[in-house]
Amino acid sequence: MSDGAIDLKAEARAKAYAMPLEEINVADPDLFRTDTMWPYFERLRKEDPVHYNATGHEDGPYWSVTKYNDIMSVDTNHEVYSSEPSITIFDPKEDFTMPMFIAMDPPKHDIQRKTVSPIVSPANLHELEPLIRQRICATLDALPIGEEFDWVDKVSIELTTQMLATLFDFPWEERRKLTRWSDVATAGPESGLFSSEDPDIVDQERKAELFECVDYFTRLWNERVNAPPKGDLISMLAHGEATRNMDRMEYLGNLILLIVGGNDTTRNTMTGSVVALNQFPDQYRKLRDNPSLIPSMVSETIRWQTPLAHMRRTVTQDTELGGKQLKKGDKVIMWYVSGNRDDEVIENPNAYIIDRERPRQHLSFGFGIHRCVGNRLAELQLKILWEEILTRFPSIEVVGEPKRVPSSFVKGYENLQVVIPSRL
Repeated sequence: MSDGAIDLKAEARAKAYAMPLEEINVADPDLFRTDTMWPYFERLRKEDPVHYNATGHEDGPYWSVTKYNDIMSVDTNHEVYSSEPSITIFDPKEDFTMPMFIAMDPPKHDIQRKTVSPIVSPANLHELEPLIRQRICATLDALPIGEEFDWVDKVSIELTTQMLATLFDFPWEERRKLTRWSDVATAGPESGLFSSEDPDIVDQERKAELFECVDYFTRLWNERVNAPPKGDLISMLAHGEATRNMDRMEYLGNLILLIVGGNDTTRNTMTGSVVALNQFPDQYRKLRDNPSLIPSMVSETIRWQTPLAHMRRTVTQDTELGGKQLKKGDKVIMWYVSGNRDDEVIENPNAYIIDRERPRQHLSFGFGIHRCVGNRLAELQLKILWEEILTRFPSIEVVGEPKRVPSSFVKGYENLQVVIPSRL
């Protein structure tokens, strides 16, 4: 970590503890861009674990839930804490509502989820494994040795986009469109992805690109619906009893859910693994000495990175949480990124320890009915990636600070410059 980054963190700690508690707004994307949100979450866990933020967000007040067990209470009680109308801190725009099964309650949620879940069944993952390994090997073998390059672009985005193209049976040569649509769907005005930071222009441009997305996928739908059912996601949706009559916006909503779910999370954990092993070189040595720790290291990376920082619920009836009275209609933000650093549940949580006793004890996949449908696929891709890295490269060295995404939802990386000094 550079001197500048250390100074920034010290400054953030001083500021987090000096400001009045009611002014803390952990949804500020700049905290995530600068990786300085940690002391704010630490203070909330200590002093106000169910924290009401009355004024800090453009979409109105919200409750921040920052401790592991409180988050579990919310996540596993879908009757009191509804996923409708949105799973992010932002409310849906009235003129651009995209229903998706993750932002639905039972019974509709359960039926739609069941339509696509066979693609990540153990049997299908077993079939996919040789293909995943072959692609990872080809990608790693093409990396430059002794030259600086962007790990995010050459490895993390490339591998996750290849996987998505396979799951959708999407035209291979156009697969980077999936990355773009994923980024556009989740990016804020400060992301640099749009022509302006003006929220109205951002909304217009986002809408235009997502309409391009649904038009493209509608052509694929029409091909698949007129052909015998196959094992890809579009065919599953087109032939599924619960999904074949979706309107355009619901189709778009479920597409964005599957694209973001299959792209952002895995890609940012692939990058996060390199960041973590460089920040904790003793753990990198431990991994090289004992590759059987890879599955445990994968789980620890998913906890340490927490690729989606939060999920949102909406209160369906007056209730109590952590001694606070929540009213029907209140917005509740479960900060997985904070719960995964709760030292009352996870020992030494800020450290990256690849042989933890209980490495799967984390919140990154969520719990309850909305637990991440593709969690085993994500773990499989990361496991194979590191099996193949360890047979090829003695080390991957990070050069300078990572460039992080300015978002309090997607906790990820725009750029990570690395050098691979040599091959084994």
